[in-house]
Amino acid sequence: MPAPRKFTREQLQTAALDLVDREGLDALTMRSLAGLLGTGPMTIYNYIDGREGLEELVTEAVMSQVSWTEEPSDDWRLRVRVIAEAMWRAVRAHPGTIPLILTRRSLDTGTLRPAEALLKALAGSGRSGTDLLVAFRVVQGLIIGLAQAELAGPLARARGEDAEVVTGRVAGLPPERFSHLIEVARAVETSDAEAEFHAGMQIVIGGLEAAIERHHGAPSLVSEA
Repeated sequence: MPAPRKFTREQLQTAALDLVDREGLDALTMRSLAGLLGTGPMTIYNYIDGREGLEELVTEAVMSQVSWTEEPSDDWRLRVRVIAEAMWRAVRAHPGTIPLILTRRSLDTGTLRPAEALLKALAGSGRSGTDLLVAFRVVQGLIIGLAQAELAGPLARARGEDAEVVTGRVAGLPPERFSHLIEVARAVETSDAEAEFHAGMQIVIGGLEAAIERHHGAPSLVSEA
């Protein structure tokens, strides 16, 4: 009779995500996870298949936190907004995991559930096949891209850094070459991440609506090159 398992997968997910949130991806190792759980590294190997298994734990943990209220609505736009916002909030709450979410090809049900829900909402616009794929990738790109933009690039803040520091850093650039970058750096001081997300979704939804109108009656909503 096999010995009872010491940890559940949910416990391993929670510990791995906590480790990445506090110390970053570089700290995610079998040894560090074992230490957090108060056991030895070899015990963790009984549950996880090396580095790939560790990374799967983290992506599953993040995407399992995606939660939204099912609204009884026939409006595909509303459903897309609600699900996309839930995904954005989950990803943004754990910024250190974004590189994994971008690169891991996880097929666990917790990760696939919000993806399937988003596809179903987008399909409500009449899309299928390649048109549905493109719309899905565009919305996914906004979700991950906005969360990632807060971490990387010239307008991103370092941990604990004020928006004014970002403005000051960019304001020192030659204005004759970077006038627009300086302008948006100033906007960072008063901008709000949630407002940016909703504005971005409005642009994407508007584009998806325009594509439907433009190609009404055509076999594909994707423009030919």
